[in-house]
Amino acid sequence: MKKLRLALIAGGVSGEREVSLKGAAGVEKNLDPEKYEVVRFDPATDLPLIAAQAKEIDVAFILLHGVFGEDGTMQGFLDLLGIPYQGAGVLGSALAMDKNLAKTLYRLHGLPVAPWEMARREDIDAPARLLAKLRLPLVVKPVRQGSSIGMSIVRESSALGPSLAKAFEHDREVMVEQYIKGREITVGVIGNDEPVALPLVEIIPDKKYEFFDYEAKYQPGATREVCPAEVDDEIRAKAQRYGLTAHRALQLRGYSRTDMIVCGDEVYLLETNTIPGMTPTSLLPQAAAVAGLPFPALLDRLIDLALEKQR
Repeated sequence: MKKLRLALIAGGVSGEREVSLKGAAGVEKNLDPEKYEVVRFDPATDLPLIAAQAKEIDVAFILLHGVFGEDGTMQGFLDLLGIPYQGAGVLGSALAMDKNLAKTLYRLHGLPVAPWEMARREDIDAPARLLAKLRLPLVVKPVRQGSSIGMSIVRESSALGPSLAKAFEHDREVMVEQYIKGREITVGVIGNDEPVALPLVEIIPDKKYEFFDYEAKYQPGATREVCPAEVDDEIRAKAQRYGLTAHRALQLRGYSRTDMIVCGDEVYLLETNTIPGMTPTSLLPQAAAVAGLPFPALLDRLIDLALEKQR
């Protein structure tokens, strides 16, 4: 059988570059060398090279996180070159990356979300407008960043201005949402026309972390993950249904991972990742393994879905 020439695209120029490169190393290690001839490309330097070799590439595996990779830009570039790739296309990637638009679509599809407001730069010095609409504690986050970059939890009104300033350093749009205290879970989804939800994963950061921030995500041993999550059947079914609804609402394909908070009997959506972490111990691969799809088989499945999408 002829090997597929696979372009593994990782690195890039976002604040999540190192996470991307680490993930790509794990993916390359677990791709079957009998099936794939892997060629690495870094968009920070190799865009002309990808274009020059486009006709020799059978499929791409995008391992980019954040802007200029997970937001539809790389997807559009590959579409123009006629190279199939795993995961969401331009529209779905852009919608999911924009937390404000994603939450608007969640709400339109009947999915529970925390109340939120879009911040203005003048709110940094005069945050009373936001404090009149939302009650403390609050979550401040850049609209188009991942890995909790620039995110803060605000428990006192005096901290809102500095938190907004921090977030605006990372994005021109910033959102402020009501903080919901609860158990954080995540729901993976795999498939194109008939997606299926994976087992839930509960995320339990060490008590020294106020939330699942960048260090808690990537520092070994900083966070405990439980899969399948120890929740009752009603919560499990609801969360999986919400994950599938979010996947469809955002026009996604291939795979996604939606983060949620369980509070009492309800599950609130936080955001959806269109290129979730892809080391063997990342959240979606953990859930896939519990569902009977070990990491190499998961990679095969995602590549099959990419080629199916092209057909």
